[in-house]
Order: sequence, then structure tokens, then C-alpha cells
Amino acid sequence: MIMESLVIVKGDTEVTDTVFLQLYKKVLPIVARYIGRRGGTLDEAKDIFQDALLLYYERVLREKVVIQQSEKAYIFGIARHLWIQRSKQRAATEPLTEQVDQPTSSAEGIADQYLMQLLTQAGERCMHLLKTFYYEKLTMSTLAKQFGFSSERSATVQKFKCLEKVRDFIKTKALRYEDFIE
Repeated sequence: MIMESLVIVKGDTEVTDTVFLQLYKKVLPIVARYIGRRGGTLDEAKDIFQDALLLYYERVLREKVVIQQSEKAYIFGIARHLWIQRSKQRAATEPLTEQVDQPTSSAEGIADQYLMQLLTQAGERCMHLLKTFYYEKLTMSTLAKQFGFSSERSATVQKFKCLEKVRDFIKTKALRYEDFIE
């Protein structure tokens, strides 16, 4: 097992280099394939893999962590976690395009107006509750306090009832998805 040779020869850099080379050959293609399938580049895959390899090395040598699975699986797990973190950071910092901000046609404006009309049928309080939850992204506890509910559960139940009002209205009018899209 590679880990055993890593632990035994802590100070021998020549053997450590050989171990790293073996890990590069075995694990880098797997990590690159995973990241490539999720929109990443080869350079990003190499960065992530190197970070994962360093974390693996530190945990095995410094913290004396005993790995219960193969080194391949352990390093891949670290790389996967690092990629997920990087993807979340990238998504949070990427600006929205102008196309997302503005409707592309008048049909979308009509569909939006129609949707607002449906929400108004549920009542002003329901419309405000749903808008606050879905657009302002407030937590249920904050929502409960803001709307005067006794608990988070009460707020959740009320949100569900509001959604049911809209669904029932759509069912009674026999509306379909196509009614919103021209």
C-alpha cells in the first residue's frame, strides 16, 4: 500500500517523490474526469488535485490519520470536496448577465402579469409571505417573527396553505403550464 511507504520513509524525499508520482498517475485522471464533467478545466483539476494531495500528505504524516480506505478513494474524496467548495464560491461571485435581468419578449411580461394575478387571488398576505420566502430568502424563523406566527412550523404550514390556494385556483380554472408560455 502506498500509504505505508509514505509513513515508513518520512524523511526520504526520493521515495516520497516516487509515491507522489504514483498517486499522480493513479488519481489525477479520475479527478480530472470528475471535474471536467462538471464544467472545470484541466488546469483547475490539477490545482484541485495538488491541494488534495497536500491535504492527504499532511493528514497522513503530521496528524497520523489512519486511512480506512484506499489512497485513491481518500484523495478523490478530498478533491471532490474542494471542487464543490470552489464551484460554490464561483457561483456566488459570478455576476448575472443582462439577459437574465431583462425579459427577452413581451410574452414573458404577460406571463409574469398573469402569474401575479394568480398570486393576488391567494390574498395579499399570502402573496407577501411567498414573496418574502422565495425572493428575499428569509429563514422560516425570521419569517415567523416577521408575520407574527407562533413558531417556524406555523410559518411553514401557512406557506404551504398559500401555495395550495394558488394550486387550487389553477385547478379550478383548468390552467396548464402552456397558459403561461406563449
